[in-house]
Amino acid sequence: MATIKDVARSSGVSVATASRALNSSPLVREATRVRVDTAAQALGYSPHGAALSLITRRTSTLGLLLPDLYGEFFSELIRGVDEVARREGYHLLVTSAHRGQEETQGALRSFRGRVDGLITMTPHLDSGTSREALSAHCPVVSLCSPPGGLDVASVAIANFEGAYAMLEHLASLGHRRIAIICGDSGNFDATERLRGYRAAQENLALDNDPDLEFPGDFSEAAGHEAAGLILALRNRPTAVFAANDGMAIGAISALREAGVRIPEDMALGGFDDIPMARYIDPPLTSVHVDIRALGARAAARLLAGVRDRAQPDLRRETLPTTLVVRRSCGANRG
Repeated sequence: MATIKDVARSSGVSVATASRALNSSPLVREATRVRVDTAAQALGYSPHGAALSLITRRTSTLGLLLPDLYGEFFSELIRGVDEVARREGYHLLVTSAHRGQEETQGALRSFRGRVDGLITMTPHLDSGTSREALSAHCPVVSLCSPPGGLDVASVAIANFEGAYAMLEHLASLGHRRIAIICGDSGNFDATERLRGYRAAQENLALDNDPDLEFPGDFSEAAGHEAAGLILALRNRPTAVFAANDGMAIGAISALREAGVRIPEDMALGGFDDIPMARYIDPPLTSVHVDIRALGARAAARLLAGVRDRAQPDLRRETLPTTLVVRRSCGANRG
């Protein structure tokens, strides 16, 4: 494997000059830089990443901390972040933490010195321990979660508005008794979707019954279990809103096992509009989130912060959601 010494020898310059040329130093003449680049390509030389980061104080790597790595939502989100990172010459380091504050702080410490900036999607940020775990100069973008007292950029989605639109749509179809399968109790998106559900219940004069709120954790299994509890009600709802598509898919399976027809006996709606939502039977009415664009926007905001650390953009940005109507709600049976 060729070394920097081989490149210097082949191009007739010192090791220091070869290093400066390969790092585009303004101290090196253009003709020398071209000669060094040509020698490096001919020898197949690739600079050592760790050594380069010591020189430039850059790792050319972005970090991504998620609550989980399972499911279409997270795979689409990672794809959006990675596309922007690779286009700008950055690698992506991904990990998850979902067992509370202590695990989150451990994950943050694992990024220290290894990334130029971090996108984090966790409810367990706080201004003290989080900044202690991270480098004080590491730009951070909080994604779909509260900043937790940190002065960081933030990108979220219109959860409240999306949930409200779903309830409004189901009400327009004549449903007055609508159940919800909630997400994780500590999750920001889940909290906002439940808030939108409750606001729509009140404003649209729907049945306001606490028994219509069922616990969930965004998994298919939770949706399946919640649907069983819904079916056990003496006064069943005529429609169900699942706080994400994964739980809606689990609910569809449970309802079908019980012989409940969708949408004839019970209408169903989800949230996120993951790619699979349009291909299940019946196709799922959902609140559309452009998940890849969400990841791409977070990456773009982070890279802007990496480039301009002196004047960070700390705005809280909210991306819109839109209702996508398919057969599961009964409005589009064609």
